[in-house]
Amino acid sequence: MEPLKRRKFISLGFAAAGVVTIGGIAGSPLNVLAAPVTEASNLEGFAFKQNSLPYKYAALEPSIDSMTMEIHYTKHHAAYIKNVNEAIKTENLTYKTEKEFFANASKLSPKVRNNAGGAWNHNFFWASMQPMSSAIPKGKLKAAIDKSFGSFDSFKEQFSKAATGQFGSGWAWLISDNGVLKIGGTPNQDNPLMDDVATKGKPLLGLDVWEHAYYLKYQNKRADYIAAWWNLVNWDEVAKRFS
Repeated sequence: MEPLKRRKFISLGFAAAGVVTIGGIAGSPLNVLAAPVTEASNLEGFAFKQNSLPYKYAALEPSIDSMTMEIHYTKHHAAYIKNVNEAIKTENLTYKTEKEFFANASKLSPKVRNNAGGAWNHNFFWASMQPMSSAIPKGKLKAAIDKSFGSFDSFKEQFSKAATGQFGSGWAWLISDNGVLKIGGTPNQDNPLMDDVATKGKPLLGLDVWEHAYYLKYQNKRADYIAAWWNLVNWDEVAKRFS
């Protein structure tokens, strides 16, 4: 994609999403770790927070390019955090934890539900990746994957199929349902912790298949993005979630 077209695409994407720029971060140098864009310390009661990235914007290249990472983190994720915390105050919500929020997802307004999901899902997503991934999981997690899906290769195939086949914007998930591993998808910013989703359980691994997660580099080739993403999975973190 030519530079001018890339800039036009980015500009239009921000305008369409209603995304706001958080002062100073969008232009931050790529040789420092990304810091949280928003802080919730000035809000009363519970508020969602944006976790710091555990790596630099460029650290996941070539699988995910630095521009996509910076835009994804400082624009999209930051907007979810800002929007949900504003809605919490406006709607006078009294839930005390993320778990409580999602256990009552069916009662939430669309603004709170969508932005709360986006806030949590992205913190989970960033922690699910690392620059140098091990090829396969180990130990109890590997044994559970083999038991549930037949083999690691079969698991990858089924997960990739779920991610590729998720219609429109959404996520693909590996979940633990009382120790049994399952694969499923959710639309929009829903996640398996919500009380009214079909894919319900303890999230172990999630993949963002919204276009903003991959379009600058892969355009409409979602399958290529998914194939490259496997090189980034932080299996140690997934194993901790499973334990």
